[in-house]
Amino acid sequence: MIHPDTELKFISNEIGYGVVATKLIPAGTITWVKDKLDREFSPREFENMDAIYQSILDTYTFRSNNGNLVLCWDNGRYVNHSFNSNCLTTAYDFEIAIRDILPGQQVTDDYGYLNISKPFRAFDEGSRRKIVYPDDLLKYYKVWDKKIDKVFKKILHVEQPLKQIIDCDVWNKVTAIIHGKEAMESIKTNYFGNKNS
Repeated sequence: MIHPDTELKFISNEIGYGVVATKLIPAGTITWVKDKLDREFSPREFENMDAIYQSILDTYTFRSNNGNLVLCWDNGRYVNHSFNSNCLTTAYDFEIAIRDILPGQQVTDDYGYLNISKPFRAFDEGSRRKIVYPDDLLKYYKVWDKKIDKVFKKILHVEQPLKQIIDCDVWNKVTAIIHGKEAMESIKTNYFGNKNS
């Protein structure tokens, strides 16, 4: 489920639609949570679908670390890629704002951690990276872990409208991490591929 203070908006002809903040979303805010309405499709289910459905799933899903395709039921599926994304996923089935997202700004992800199946050239933002690769998670997880770690403690200090749909065990783990009782798991745990990487 996407953060409630967002809306779908036309961005440009090159980008199409995207998700924008309607109010300030402070750093440390959980911006998306995998919930009970999100749908997962196994690789076998995908292979047995008609081409029209495969095309939709190719466009609007990400791959979990077990290889399933996850289809967000709400506007979460319209969050666009950015090489300088303002949100990052975590090892806990939620995403977090890594800096303040101002009203009118897009909520963005780096598709490099979404286990894409083939490389693609992204919209040029002037960054060094130009192409998203299937193994970007293995290349950049340390950088992303540092960005997550920098704001993780803020989770308990900002409003969290999505807290109510986070599993109690997950929330207890998050709290333990913030209080220094457990180590934060790496974003690398989301990688689908060779588990020995």
